[in-house]
Amino acid sequence: MAIDGVSGRTSYIGSTILNLRSQMETLSQQLATGRVSQTYAGDGTGRSLAIGLRAQVANIASYSDTMTNITTRISTANLSLQRLADISSEVKGAAVSAGSTLDNTGQTPGQRTAGLDFFDSVDVLNAKVGDRYLFAGRATDTAPVVAADVIMNGDGAAVAGLKQVISERHDADVGTSGMGRTIVSTGATATTVQIGEDYAANPYAVPPTTASPFGMKLSAVSTTISGAVVTQPTETPPTTPPATPNPVAMSVDLNGAIPNDGDVVKFTFNMPDGTQETIALTASSKTPLPDGSFAIDQGNPTAVPPVAPSSALTAANLQTALTSAVKKLANGPLAAASAIKAGDDFFNNTPPLRVGGSAPFGAATTQVAGTKANTVFWYNGEPDSASDPARGTAVAKIDDTITVQYGARADEQALRKQLQTVAVFAAVTTSATDPYASGKIAGLNQRVAANLAVVPGEQSIQTIQADLAGAQASIKATTNRQVQGKALAQTMLSSIEGINNDEVATKLLALQTSLQASYQTTAQLYQLSLVKFL
Repeated sequence: MAIDGVSGRTSYIGSTILNLRSQMETLSQQLATGRVSQTYAGDGTGRSLAIGLRAQVANIASYSDTMTNITTRISTANLSLQRLADISSEVKGAAVSAGSTLDNTGQTPGQRTAGLDFFDSVDVLNAKVGDRYLFAGRATDTAPVVAADVIMNGDGAAVAGLKQVISERHDADVGTSGMGRTIVSTGATATTVQIGEDYAANPYAVPPTTASPFGMKLSAVSTTISGAVVTQPTETPPTTPPATPNPVAMSVDLNGAIPNDGDVVKFTFNMPDGTQETIALTASSKTPLPDGSFAIDQGNPTAVPPVAPSSALTAANLQTALTSAVKKLANGPLAAASAIKAGDDFFNNTPPLRVGGSAPFGAATTQVAGTKANTVFWYNGEPDSASDPARGTAVAKIDDTITVQYGARADEQALRKQLQTVAVFAAVTTSATDPYASGKIAGLNQRVAANLAVVPGEQSIQTIQADLAGAQASIKATTNRQVQGKALAQTMLSSIEGINNDEVATKLLALQTSLQASYQTTAQLYQLSLVKFL
């Protein structure tokens, strides 16, 4: 028969001590960690809910990080947009109030302001957060706008910048004669004054030629002279196809009539930038002749026999006045409109458009697409597209069912149009000795102010700001909701996984007392000998 000894493993007291020690370790761990168990198995029946709640809290934390990053990007973009809005106000105000006083660089104080603001505009459109450019669409690793100095002056002698494009277009629009690509002449009769364009499209040529895009185009003619006959723009003289067409012309025939003082003849022209300008010439018998007038022939009533006023001589005076007025218009407002159109050719076309042919460009009749080898391409980001909204180029998920869009492109209509207008205003120079300088600067100021005005129905910087504000509002509302959801989830987790510190501490003290008593009892029993037992 085997004889069992007494040991900690086999004795009842020893087993109880080990159990007490295990409970004490468990309670100590709970008190240290604040959790019922370090594994989900110890969470009891609430373990499945605890797993789901922890996943929810982790998702909220991830979304929170995303929203923090997005908020930083949107805030930076908003700062850039606000600066652009301020620049628009500054330049518009400068254009309205600058006048035509030129400094030694051939520019007005308003243009100098625009030059500084243009460089600032390029900087803010190249805004970057971390490694992400904010106004490049999906091309987030590329600075969207070329350096301001390169845009203005080109990249070396071979690659033309905005100033060169404006200069070439100016020469093509004003023309060799300085008449805006028009010709003033007598008409079919001695009492007719005619103005015509210098180039006609020829659909019968091989290959066919189109109308010249340069110069001012005839729009309408009118007069208050009783008996005079006007001819609206038409091919003059008309030809029979397939003969080469003649250029368009319009005219006024005094038809033997003698104008009265104050009678007016008006010639209206379409400018390259889409605006219109009108020359109004008033009949006058005053000496000296007022500006904007043509002399009425008085004849010679004291001659023998008396000489009657001549309609033909009056028409000749009208022709002289019209020639002078057209040259003033061509070198003033037309030159300003030409600069605006050149800016549009440069900024609003990919590739940018240049004057065809080679210098001098006064007789040019075509435009050609620039290449990167000869013309600066100002925008390097993802091109804007009506079918691919700019906001959709940056999309972030901020909740299980919510996404926000906050992308932007520097070539969006509002941003491109403002950058283009400010750049043109800053690029144009005028000689202080130019007799037409004041008209050119006045025309430029007027067009810059108009182009920087908010047009109903067109995108504006405020429109983009509103889009981003909507994204920020969505982020704020989602953040508030997630904060509340996280607090609720953590409360529920605490009820499943958490402990009552007072309760655990009380149990722990009770176990310590029990364990101490067990150790004392066990020690006394282990000191018991057979002699003492007997």
